[in-house]
Amino acid sequence: MEPPNTAEPRYFDHAATAPVRQTAVRVLTETMTLSNPSSLHSAGRRARAAVDAARAQLAAAVGAHPSEVIFTSGGTEADNQALKGLYWARRSADPRRRYVLLPGIEHSAVFETAEWLEAHDEAQLRLLPVDAEGVVDLPAAEQLLEQLVAEEPESVAVATLMWANSEVGALQPVAEFVRLCERFGVPVHTDAVQGLSTTAVDFSACGAATMAITAHKLGGPVGIGALLVRREVTLTPVLHGGGQERDIRSGTLDVAGICAFAAVVEEVVAGRQEEAARLAQLRDRLVEAVVEIPGVTLRGPDPRTAPQRRLPQNLHVTVAGAEGDSLLFMLDMAGFATATGSACSAGVPRPSRVLLVMGLSEEQARGAQRFTLGHTTTEDDVEALIAVLPEIIGRARAAGMAADRTR
Repeated sequence: MEPPNTAEPRYFDHAATAPVRQTAVRVLTETMTLSNPSSLHSAGRRARAAVDAARAQLAAAVGAHPSEVIFTSGGTEADNQALKGLYWARRSADPRRRYVLLPGIEHSAVFETAEWLEAHDEAQLRLLPVDAEGVVDLPAAEQLLEQLVAEEPESVAVATLMWANSEVGALQPVAEFVRLCERFGVPVHTDAVQGLSTTAVDFSACGAATMAITAHKLGGPVGIGALLVRREVTLTPVLHGGGQERDIRSGTLDVAGICAFAAVVEEVVAGRQEEAARLAQLRDRLVEAVVEIPGVTLRGPDPRTAPQRRLPQNLHVTVAGAEGDSLLFMLDMAGFATATGSACSAGVPRPSRVLLVMGLSEEQARGAQRFTLGHTTTEDDVEALIAVLPEIIGRARAAGMAADRTR
């Protein structure tokens, strides 16, 4: 058996978190000593000025008004605040509003929040179907909305649709979904955490009531994100305390994190078009090689025929006869950081909920492997991965499926 590769791995897991950019390091270092922006003394006022400038900087980059930017600890908190806050506010205004509409492809930060509302707060979930590529079925969503409203007017509290799926890279028709829901008076939340780095995310243009973004997917610091909230939208807060952030999200603001977040967003958005084209070219080279390997199936929209339907940095495949975790660990030992996109509890492999919703069998879903590119990815990284994949896939197949070995 070959010894593990101890060199710095070639990183193909940018969808999980992106390596920090030098811009973030510089701004964090410059602003780390700033005071509490809620304080009234001169040090506090300097911190408040820095936060205000960062808020305006970030808002301009994502098509929002500065007052619509609510800083959070990241995407998970933003999703929780949006879904719970919209549901509670809508339910308080009219107790008939109890339905939460969402597709099964949503990130766990959204999906499990909806499940919590169902378990603890009388919410009733209605799952929207998706096609085999992981894109929401708009005609089916329209039919469901019409049915619910016809049977029980004012029964739908909130709907949610992510900007892009983090596993298979499928871009969702958010603006069209928002317009559909507007006909029935239903507010929409969108988790745009995966879309901001390479697609034209515009809060004003998409029409959503709320939108979640986060820094660490872009190469910013971990622990800072934002929820964009339209000025006319009412949210019931999840956190209570000092009343910061329009009384939606109490807590002392992370001045350094906010400033670094805004600087990174501005940098990413400024170079997004060129970077998206670069990553798409690298991804397509990887696709070209991977699909030639017998038993490897591309999942999500095919970038060769419909590039506009998929994130340019994402490649997701399933490998027949191999366990996704085996592929991940073998690739890791060879010096490549990848992901399965599946949940794992207590060491027991479980198939991806997203892939099952797309119609895959459990056995197919368990052979998943996701490769996500980003600002550190080079052509040499891609060619090195292409060179080792056939052998590693063969070894993973030889190891067999974990479940088969335990029967």
